[in-house]
Amino acid sequence: MTPPAGVLWDMDGTLLDSEKLWDIGVRELARELGREMTQEIRHALIGASGANALRIIFTELGVPPEPAAVAEAGRFLEQRVTELMTGPIPWRPGAVEALEMVRAAGLPCALVTNTKRSLTELALETLGRDRFDISVCGDEVPHGKPDPAVYLRAAELLGLDPGDCVAVEDSVTGVAAAAAAGCGVLVVPCEIPVPVHPSRVHRESLIGLARTDLDEVLRTVRAVAAGDPGAS
Repeated sequence: MTPPAGVLWDMDGTLLDSEKLWDIGVRELARELGREMTQEIRHALIGASGANALRIIFTELGVPPEPAAVAEAGRFLEQRVTELMTGPIPWRPGAVEALEMVRAAGLPCALVTNTKRSLTELALETLGRDRFDISVCGDEVPHGKPDPAVYLRAAELLGLDPGDCVAVEDSVTGVAAAAAAGCGVLVVPCEIPVPVHPSRVHRESLIGLARTDLDEVLRTVRAVAAGDPGAS
């Protein structure tokens, strides 16, 4: 079997434990809007692009989505998360070693995130720009995840077929985007569970991730696509 040609990494909740920073920002935004963020709404926001996140916040909190109010909420959230992301951001368990393993194996890498470019640049101070060949952000494509555009763009920039790449994701939204792009998907949940699917490989964390684990991801998705009854 042909091994993976590249690895496409999600950022928030996959490599960096930054969902907790977003949690602070969106809860403070809810209070600015005169509401309280419920756990259900918070979970719906995980992995969402900026525009989708604001839509969910206004709709679920019952706040009229007046254009001026939505724009001001977007500015508030970006400024607050910028403050929170200025300085080192905690890593997810095993993420540094997983990135180094992939680089040592000589595989091209892309950072593929719904986070906008200005905030991603702050996160790259922690991640290390030299660990990625390219990066694609949610505000650089027509639609963010769960639309597959960010993954399709990343594969294009790397000169690779998405079907030959492994995407590493933590959220339902991100998994949907990667799968729709045709990537093999390695699921490492962070804040919320991700339903098991026969064409995906799940791990509890990135600790101990090996090259053979990436091979398994493509082997699994290709076996399911071929109708192998033994695929799991």
